[in-house]
Amino acid sequence: MPENQPSPWNVANLVTMARIALVPVFAWTLLVDGGESVGWRLAATGVFAVAALSDRLDGHLARTRGLVTDLGKLLDPIADKALVGAALVLLWWPLGELPWWVPAVILVRELAITAMRMAVLRYAVMPASRGGKIKTVLQTVAITLFVLPLDHLPGAVRVTAWVVMVAAIVVTVVTGLDYALQGWRLRRAARAGETSASTA
Repeated sequence: MPENQPSPWNVANLVTMARIALVPVFAWTLLVDGGESVGWRLAATGVFAVAALSDRLDGHLARTRGLVTDLGKLLDPIADKALVGAALVLLWWPLGELPWWVPAVILVRELAITAMRMAVLRYAVMPASRGGKIKTVLQTVAITLFVLPLDHLPGAVRVTAWVVMVAAIVVTVVTGLDYALQGWRLRRAARAGETSASTA
């Protein structure tokens, strides 16, 4: 490991690893008694909220303490996709509380943009946009609301959950298209530069 390079086994990466470890815990608490237990649904909500909030914690620790590592860059998106993906898929099947197209739209967008970011990494790093951050917040809030025992709560909570989920889907699609356009422009500019350099 190069001198002054932070160890990959630092506190920020340990928080990220803990988030990954919480994914099966969340899934189990959500599915206890077929998702019908109010107590276990509240427990699942708590686990999801803690795991989601840890995303901000590990990022803050990595930036403020100089703990940014290649391992952290690899694990952080894996942890995020695993948590959101598990929640959306389980709410669709076996619980049947979301239609199939909700996880399909969100997860296809997330995987496609992640693949595109990796493809253009040789040209430039695409930072998270403001829209991307809003998307993450909306997804987190929407999923948290849907994990709650909605059948035992006032109808207004379910309406709110759907309003936030629809907003999350719209922002997810719009920001996905924006990222795709940015990636295409980066690649085109980089290739144009390579062509100019080769003909100089």
